[in-house]
Amino acid sequence: MSSPTPRELGFRMPAEFEPHAATWLSWPHNEQSWPGKIEKIPPIWAEMVHHLTRTGEFVHINVTGEAMAAGVASLLSESGVPQDMYLLHPFPTNDAWCRDHGPIFVRNDRTGEIAVTDWEFNKWGGKYPPWDLDNAIPGRIAQRFRLRHFKPGIVLEGGSIDVNGRGTLITTAQCLLNPNRNPHLQQKDIERYLTDYLGADHFIWLHDGIEGDDTDGHVDDITRFVDPKTIVTAVEPDPASPNHEPLQKNLETLRLARDKDGSPFRIVELPMPERMVYEDTPLPASYANFYIGNRVVLVPTFGQPRDEQALAVLRGCFPGREVIGIYSYDLVWGFGAFHCVSQQQPA
Repeated sequence: MSSPTPRELGFRMPAEFEPHAATWLSWPHNEQSWPGKIEKIPPIWAEMVHHLTRTGEFVHINVTGEAMAAGVASLLSESGVPQDMYLLHPFPTNDAWCRDHGPIFVRNDRTGEIAVTDWEFNKWGGKYPPWDLDNAIPGRIAQRFRLRHFKPGIVLEGGSIDVNGRGTLITTAQCLLNPNRNPHLQQKDIERYLTDYLGADHFIWLHDGIEGDDTDGHVDDITRFVDPKTIVTAVEPDPASPNHEPLQKNLETLRLARDKDGSPFRIVELPMPERMVYEDTPLPASYANFYIGNRVVLVPTFGQPRDEQALAVLRGCFPGREVIGIYSYDLVWGFGAFHCVSQQQPA
């Protein structure tokens, strides 16, 4: 007999805006992810940890070896982070993108049990080997904390999905139907896995992501739930921009979307930053790649006039949280921002 699925056992993936027990990060160390800028990246992690912990959120950090652990502890101390608000784990990684290689936690609302779903990670379709250490992270965390451990056996990254905690999941066809992930699966098959392991049974399929996104259209760069009934989605008003048409198409899809009860969502438009290029490479800069903590929302900003417009939109979406812009020009040279590097552990 096959084992019961997480959904059959009563587990679901809570929304990011629901209460957290902690935030998980993997400390940055891969120079190939930020060529010529790696020394500027750890202070950004320290600033993230500072804002999370000063507002009462515990942080777990994966580190590679004792030397890194000592350097991280020193930097966090300099940043004013209390030692009792974070924990370093000797779980080596290939890279820092914890949203995609970390566990996707699920919770049983009847018992309060937290479990790990451990999807396969192939570095966005095999683009940047190796990824063996990254792929082992969910299992290491499950073992360390003696959490129930579910392995679906297919490729899925945390940044490719977003949920409202009430059964609806948003994703993009560009990513989840890409043959570099699960070429043997059709859309209905992938939906079955998402239902069985994450408890989602209602789906919104968007189309393409933004220019420069090497993840093949992760939804966390374009469209996010901010509460069960509200979706923030990136828009680009300039018709000449390569992002204008795909984001407009996604917007039209969202306007027609309904929740599992048949009600429309409230759609909030979030401006895109002005186009950013570094060393002739378009960067996937987006204000939608924010991270929702228990009491703060960390938003990438880029030293542009549109920064304040985006922060104002998000402050309207999160009246109970402090919305903080953090300068991220160097960070996005790695093709990701705060949501890409973080993973929430539900309370």
